[in-house]
Amino acid sequence: MIALADRPVPSLRILLVEDHDDFRSRFAELLASIPDLSCRAAADPGSALRAIEAEHFDVVIMDINLQDRTMPVPMNGIDLTRLIKARAPSTQVLICTVHEDDEKIFSALKAGATGYILKRAPLEELVDAVRLVYQGGSPMTGSIARKVVSSFGVKPLENGERLTDREQQVLDLLSEGLKAKEIANELFVSITTVRSHVRSIYEKLHVQNRVEMLKRTGRAR
Repeated sequence: MIALADRPVPSLRILLVEDHDDFRSRFAELLASIPDLSCRAAADPGSALRAIEAEHFDVVIMDINLQDRTMPVPMNGIDLTRLIKARAPSTQVLICTVHEDDEKIFSALKAGATGYILKRAPLEELVDAVRLVYQGGSPMTGSIARKVVSSFGVKPLENGERLTDREQQVLDLLSEGLKAKEIANELFVSITTVRSHVRSIYEKLHVQNRVEMLKRTGRAR
């Protein structure tokens, strides 16, 4: 049996942000039982922010669905990830959630998360993911990794995200280098309407600007 004085000093400091009591308790207990890990748990964004301000964490394990009625502004795990990365850039955020839809995946990664694991994975696999993200990797559940990799190639949009005929026209004209005013004149619509179509195209393609849009659709020159 290892004496308390002989236990190694924890080298990896973890903050687990999870509002599900049972999962939080089981996962935190497992993490705390590993000699070179230390774990602090928070059940809501407010508690997590207070912990971040009080001490440094190497990895934050973040759920997406979080509720805290004491916060002045509603905040979920993606919002909290963005805030943590702004306050503690060196801290790595590993998303651990049940959600696997494109919107949440890409929103979390854009917010600064460096890994995305589904809760259905065995707890031991989640521990491995924590170590990997700390070592500089980007662990992802297989189905999540496939979505991310596919986003870099040209692929059809999902059924619920197909561009309308008008959006396709706007996309074609944008690809030709036309500006919003020129597109409006070409299609006999207002500039406001064109900008609305552009926003919708960006959302459906999960991009933020024209350059990303052209790369996403394989039209970059």
